[in-house]
Amino acid sequence: MGRKQSFTETELLDTTKKLVLEHGYDGFHLKLLSQHLSGARSTIYQYYANKEEIVAACMKRSIATVLENSLAIDETDPMDALEQLLLIYAEESTLHQLLGDASKINTTNSAAAARDLEFIEEAHRTLKIQLSRLFERAQQNQALRQDIPLPVLIGVFFNLINTPNMLNIPTPDWGKLLFQMWIGGAKS
Repeated sequence: MGRKQSFTETELLDTTKKLVLEHGYDGFHLKLLSQHLSGARSTIYQYYANKEEIVAACMKRSIATVLENSLAIDETDPMDALEQLLLIYAEESTLHQLLGDASKINTTNSAAAARDLEFIEEAHRTLKIQLSRLFERAQQNQALRQDIPLPVLIGVFFNLINTPNMLNIPTPDWGKLLFQMWIGGAKS
């Protein structure tokens, strides 16, 4: 049986994400990508003109998912909203690693990549505003300690996302466990 003649854009972006996370932006190239797709290398160009466009589109898709899910949260109770937000971030825990290479993308020859990077920056700002708003409301409601500066609370919260899941439990359960640890601390 021969190779599948084509692949979907979703398959292309999923494979791109996997390879960029494994090899970094500098180690990612179209030949490597084509080796991991079941179709002709020329099919890549039906979707994107170059490496920059593919990686920027991959990054945009990842942050767009986080943004969409985050903005759908009911913020009535800021602590519930923060827990839901942590679960969303845990589901896409590789987002910061993936976006870490955004500054390496040369947009000189790619308007599409430039637009995607602008979207990423705006989405990041929106997520930061939401997070700050929820933390401020939680402190105002006295659900969080007032004696700890907001940037410290937010920083520790974000570092939870990078905590390795050594128990290999499902991500939603892992996120809940991390939230309980963060909110309750380690004391008995």
